[in-house]
Amino acid sequence: MDTSARPAVLEVGGMTCDDCARHVTAALKGAGAEDVAVTWRAGEARFSWPEGLAGDAVRAAVEGAGYRPGSLRLLGTGRATEAADGRVDYDLVVVGAGSAAFAAAIKATEAGYRVALVEHGTLGGTCVNVGCVPSKALLRAGELAWAAGHHPFAGLATSSGPVDLRALVAQKDELVEQLRQMKYADLVYDYGFTVIPGHGRFSGPEVLEVDGRSIRARVYLVATGASPAAPPIPGLAEAGYLTSESALELSEVPRRLVVIGANAIGLELGQFFVHLGTEVTFVDVAERIAPFEEPEVSEALASVLGSQGAAIHTGAQVLGVRRSEDRVEVRVQVGGRELDLVCDEVLVATGRRPNTEGLGLEAAGVEADGRGAVVVDEELRTTNPRIFGAGDVTGAPQFVYVSAYEGALAVENALFGAGRSVDFTGLPRVTFTAPQIAAAGLTEAQAAAAGYEVATSVLPLSAVPRALVNHDTAGLVKLVAEAGTGRLLGASVLAEGAGDVIQAAVLAIRHGITTAELAATFHPYLTMAEGLKLAAQTFTRDVGKLSCCAA
Repeated sequence: MDTSARPAVLEVGGMTCDDCARHVTAALKGAGAEDVAVTWRAGEARFSWPEGLAGDAVRAAVEGAGYRPGSLRLLGTGRATEAADGRVDYDLVVVGAGSAAFAAAIKATEAGYRVALVEHGTLGGTCVNVGCVPSKALLRAGELAWAAGHHPFAGLATSSGPVDLRALVAQKDELVEQLRQMKYADLVYDYGFTVIPGHGRFSGPEVLEVDGRSIRARVYLVATGASPAAPPIPGLAEAGYLTSESALELSEVPRRLVVIGANAIGLELGQFFVHLGTEVTFVDVAERIAPFEEPEVSEALASVLGSQGAAIHTGAQVLGVRRSEDRVEVRVQVGGRELDLVCDEVLVATGRRPNTEGLGLEAAGVEADGRGAVVVDEELRTTNPRIFGAGDVTGAPQFVYVSAYEGALAVENALFGAGRSVDFTGLPRVTFTAPQIAAAGLTEAQAAAAGYEVATSVLPLSAVPRALVNHDTAGLVKLVAEAGTGRLLGASVLAEGAGDVIQAAVLAIRHGITTAELAATFHPYLTMAEGLKLAAQTFTRDVGKLSCCAA
């Protein structure tokens, strides 16, 4: 294959079957096209265009086969221009190949810029490989296992037997491979940008070295993500521990598990093992679990976990960890007394560290903070004006949709001169426990700290008809509004499907809707989303005295 070939797409009319695709494929190969892939349903042919191949020859070959050639597009044609010190290889080089990197590459390639991603690990980054996708697949399995043995309905004889964790993990791995291919690997070819395998390190403010090769770009984007971090607990490293990544690879269900950290990741994975039958103990230095959520949410979720058999120690300091032949002892101090928690495995879920080690940021003139995160301004530019940062590596909220948003925004500012600032107004977050925690905007404490005079409403799920029908009223809806204007500032939901419900609140917050307007909006009956309407009504009415669907 000619290594100078560029990916191309040709629209082809008149194809109706697999035979048509084969005829077009043969015609294009006969004309000199390489790596031809024709999809008759999509009406297109994708191929590599070697140097010297004429467009007229491509069209003539398709016409000669009896089909209609349409628009012909050369992908990633590139606009690399002369830099002050010589030729540049790409318009944009991204260090990393996760969600921020792909969003940036797609945005830039669609605009005709020449793009390369530099990646020393697995294509796709955290979310698809070791984060959102695999964890949520297992969480769902855990929920079903628990529900099979613990449901509230009369007359249903169900039970849950032993869990084959090895089989669950194998199924999870198949899903990860499928999505990695569909959502990442295939897109490299579809859009025509380049992936350069190897470790990228800046040797200066304008040059990136990749395993001995020097690469120059008009602009760079650092999007290397973050990895699980562990606190310096005496004996922890020697005893060994699970992280949010290695916990997803276990082949056997542990009998006893101590989870250090009771924020989103710790709660999700800890409850997953509760659902599989593990004796789980949560330990957190904060005074409550889910410490960044509303206190009412923390209290209600703690009650749910307790009812499922989990133990919770908050306001706790982990003094040390020691592993013997058949068990692990975790010594904690809680309320002035020391406890020895005995378990088979320890899961550490105390945060993630930006992946900046070995990037040569100092040589590039890029500032990092005390945690190693790349420091960026509101337009995602670093202290080197040619280098931008996006996603987890910058210390931004660690959600895949934030990374993708920032990756695209960085390109708009770096290559298009858009001058746009990051805007997280109404940003949603979801913790995939059962019930789910979902929130958007400001909590009551955050709103007060920001100088707002606030009014709040807290609606228990026992006031939501959908929860009553489900025989599951463990949860609540809390709204935070600006006193006087009634403008919605924040919303929190603890309920089944809370992650879907919260989207309405995201739009309300982002567009300045008031609680009165939210209360006057149609909400379908017998959905959990009706809880938003009812919570909005409680600012002015006693919803306990309203009939079903009362306006």
